[in-house]
Amino acid sequence: MKRALKWAIGLIVGLFLALMLFAVIAIGPANFGRLVLGIGRDYDHQPPVLPKTLSGTSILIFSKTNGYRDDPQIKAANAAIEAIARKRGWTSYTTENAAIFNPEQLKRFKVAVWNSVSGDVLSPEQREAFKGWLEAGGGFVALHGSGGDLDYAWKWYVNDLIGAQFIGHTMGPQFQRATLIVEDRQHPATRHLPERWSRTDEWYSFASSPRAKGYHILATLDEGSYRPKMKFLPFTKARDLQMGKDHPMIWTHCLGKGRAFYSALGHPASAYTEPEHLRMIDGAIAWAAGLEGPSCGKSIAASVR
Repeated sequence: MKRALKWAIGLIVGLFLALMLFAVIAIGPANFGRLVLGIGRDYDHQPPVLPKTLSGTSILIFSKTNGYRDDPQIKAANAAIEAIARKRGWTSYTTENAAIFNPEQLKRFKVAVWNSVSGDVLSPEQREAFKGWLEAGGGFVALHGSGGDLDYAWKWYVNDLIGAQFIGHTMGPQFQRATLIVEDRQHPATRHLPERWSRTDEWYSFASSPRAKGYHILATLDEGSYRPKMKFLPFTKARDLQMGKDHPMIWTHCLGKGRAFYSALGHPASAYTEPEHLRMIDGAIAWAAGLEGPSCGKSIAASVR
């Protein structure tokens, strides 16, 4: 009996260690440390020194990760956004220092681009500064992982700013070719796109569509064009990620005088070499800065028609 019990305990421990090893390999040691062990998660308290060259339309590019991080994607996207700014004649500042979210320094920016930010990154004071800046007329552009946490410490961020709770993404295979249905071809972010836009990515699903909240959906996903399943562990049943006909991927809305844009696209680093995807980001920033497209003084849906 004792021998059988020892064998059973050994089997359970062995399976647990095997699963932990699989997780470390699958998401990487650094991500495992942050997500499982809490290693490297912190708040920033000392603001950076901003360059004096920031002027005119200035863009803050922010990519702090206290949760999951894909370093090649973040570096590729940061470089692409910086290039967009240069081409447009805008100035930009790229940082992972969340202490920049203070009233004085935020005043120097027209738009904050959150590039796959994950985890709880802002202190209570930084949250209030960011929220106040945005509602007073700031612009917010969030890309991919910035809306891809399974849980949020800051409920305003997911419920009001992003507007939808992420529940999972394609896995098995992770990257698939799928077709987006572009609903609004007049918005600066999507006016260059075809009605049906096919590309390869990691596809997100959400608990519900933000359309019900009145958010303006720019593009949805055709679930018949790919396999909306998530299978992370071997020998397990794949999770169904279907949302139905209303499966948003790109949307906008207003908060007070501020403009907010979210795109779930862009996990592969190669996405930031795609001309159509780059033009979408360009148009999104221009809209968020108040330079192009509908304002937040009236209904977005009404003003683009």
